[in-house]
Amino acid sequence: MHVADGVLSVSVAVGTTIAAVGLIAYSLKGIKEEEVPKISLLTGAFFVSSLINIPIGPTSVHPLLGGFLGLVLGRRAPLGIFIGLILQATLFQHGGLSTLGANTLLMSLPALFVYWLSTKLYKKKPFLKGFLAGFTAICGGVLLLMLLLLFSDQRYSEGTFSVINILLFAYLPLALLEGVLTGFSVKYLDAARPSIFEKGVR
Repeated sequence: MHVADGVLSVSVAVGTTIAAVGLIAYSLKGIKEEEVPKISLLTGAFFVSSLINIPIGPTSVHPLLGGFLGLVLGRRAPLGIFIGLILQATLFQHGGLSTLGANTLLMSLPALFVYWLSTKLYKKKPFLKGFLAGFTAICGGVLLLMLLLLFSDQRYSEGTFSVINILLFAYLPLALLEGVLTGFSVKYLDAARPSIFEKGVR
C-alpha cells in the first residue's frame, strides 16, 4: 500500500504530510522508556513484512500488520509505522519521500482505529478480535488510499479496469489472509503472553 513519488497531487502530498506530523506528535506524547523495545521489535516486523510486495499501478499489495500493530502498540503504532516507512523509502526506494506523510496516514489511521475498537469489542474472543483487526486495517487503508487517489486525479477511477477497481480486487484476498493470520497470532499471544498487549486492550 506504499504510494510512490509523483502519484499524488502537490496539495494532497502537502496536506497529508502536515496531518502525519500531527499524528506522530500524538503518538510520541507521554512515551516511556520501557515501551521502546516493544516499539522497536514491531517496527522491525513491519519493515520486513512490508518489503514483500507486488506492484499494482501507483501502489503495491503486501502484508501490512497494521491490525497487529494497533493491538500491540496502541497509540504508539504510528511511530513504528513511520520509522519503518522512512527506512524502506531511503534504503530500498519502496514508497516515496514526498508521499511519506500519505503512506504514514494510510497505515496508521486504521491501526489506531483497530486499537480503539479492540477496547470496546470482543475482549473474550481473541481470535475474532485478531481477525477483525487484520481485516479492518487492510480495508481501512484501501478506502483511505482510494480517497487520496480520487482527490489527486479523477483518471484513477475511470474505466472497468481502473486503478481503484484493481485495488479493490487485489486487496480483498490479502485482507482475509491477514485477518486469519492476525487472529491466530492474537489468540496464541493472549494465552502465552497477554502482557504484550496494551493495558485495556484485552
